[in-house]
Amino acid sequence: MLEDRVLIWKFKCGSSDALRQIYEKYKKDLLRLAAILLDDVSDAEDTVHDVFVSFAQSAETLKLSGNLRSYLLTCVANRARNRNLAKKCRQAVTLDKAESIVSHSKTPDQWLICSEELRKWSGIMARLPYEQREVVILHLRGGMKFREIAESQGISVNTIKGRYRYGLDKLRSILNGEVEK
Repeated sequence: MLEDRVLIWKFKCGSSDALRQIYEKYKKDLLRLAAILLDDVSDAEDTVHDVFVSFAQSAETLKLSGNLRSYLLTCVANRARNRNLAKKCRQAVTLDKAESIVSHSKTPDQWLICSEELRKWSGIMARLPYEQREVVILHLRGGMKFREIAESQGISVNTIKGRYRYGLDKLRSILNGEVEK
């Protein structure tokens, strides 16, 4: 997008307003993605914040040749994956016994994230294996092509397509089971 290229150019020239515009333009998509991948509003906000801090610090070294939105979505997905791995390493109890932590101070962005529909979908998506969930979300919600997802994760396109297909099959199975209840 031409607008994104202009914003990146201004950002690389030191414009804090350009960084703010990039943040405002993509924060909802990034928060949504992080919330679904992490299943926790506070962790989602922290992840998006961390991505933008790193992005802001990379102004001099940033070499972006592709889509800015895809780049930021990939950064959020990678941070979410790292956060989930770190959480698994620290976790002493099983997932069945763990309770979700929900922020009690709601901002307008949190109300958007915490809507009933999103919570329902987050619960359903959480039942997918993480690798499948990530590919489904990046492709459907993030609008990324399988090739872009494969390049960002360093694996083959066929593996990504397989994860997507298995993820959709499992979603169909879950949703068919809920309809029958």
